Amino acid sequence: MLDELEGVSKGKLSPEEKTELKLNVVGKIPEILLDNTDRNRTSPFAFTGNKFEFRAVGSKANCAKPMTVLNTIVAMQLREFKEEVDGLIGGKKLKKDEAIFNVLREYIKSSKRIRCDGDGYSEAWEKEAARRKLSNHENTTAAREVLTGKEVLDLFRKTGVMTETEVRARQEVELETYVLNLQIEGRVLGELVYNYIIPAAIGYQNDLLQNIAGLREVYGAAHKKMGEAQLGILENLSEHLQALRKKTDAMTEARKKANAQRDIHKKARAYCDAVLPYFEEIRYHSDRLERLVGDDHWPLAKYRELLFVK
Repeated sequence: MLDELEGVSKGKLSPEEKTELKLNVVGKIPEILLDNTDRNRTSPFAFTGNKFEFRAVGSKANCAKPMTVLNTIVAMQLREFKEEVDGLIGGKKLKKDEAIFNVLREYIKSSKRIRCDGDGYSEAWEKEAARRKLSNHENTTAAREVLTGKEVLDLFRKTGVMTETEVRARQEVELETYVLNLQIEGRVLGELVYNYIIPAAIGYQNDLLQNIAGLREVYGAAHKKMGEAQLGILENLSEHLQALRKKTDAMTEARKKANAQRDIHKKARAYCDAVLPYFEEIRYHSDRLERLVGDDHWPLAKYRELLFVK
């Protein structure tokens, strides 16, 4: 089988020439065609022929923890699988192949609710998962709370991988790290707004005001349309400046309230629910100001400058 897979990877087999997955251990399982593509790109944990690939870890994250969790789950499932098969062999006097087939048949039925063969990132699957009443944790704090759920604690305890104290200690460290990262990002964001973005926008406003005043001085008040374009830009600048200051101040106050929380779980939830949403709103108004303010006034690298060299 490995030789056949190697032939696919080296281009010796065409996509149409799929090979069979050899399942000689259990005779009643039907033949399965191996997927000879490189991977299923819409699955965070894809089966790619003769192995599973796990690709859901963030770029800065250590994959040791998720791999520990996955290996623990697999180990527990294999233990339960063997116990069920042995129970059928010893209790109902079934042959090994028949016992394995019966257990697998029930697994296929019971796992139907969680299986997805389509695009795991699509909005359609999100709606389908909700219809199936599957869990969907949409933020970091909610996902991390699962770590100390009863089923998870029982899993680690039964397999002997970690004690409850060890699991809770790791969860606390992760929440502390999450809070610290958002604290730093919030402070840096506030400094960027007040030390760079707002001064740049005000400086550009002053130039526009001088330009409008100069035009009306030269052409006189009779020419009412003089400087209308500049006035339009000025109004847009003022609108986004006011919103930017308001959102930044609100973010700072929300951060102070979150910092007052003693319990790390409440503190993490406060940062997630009350502080983090302001980041996107501040970013929106900053991006709009970046488009309005002239290059010679803008002190930071603009998006197009990150992509193209002047």
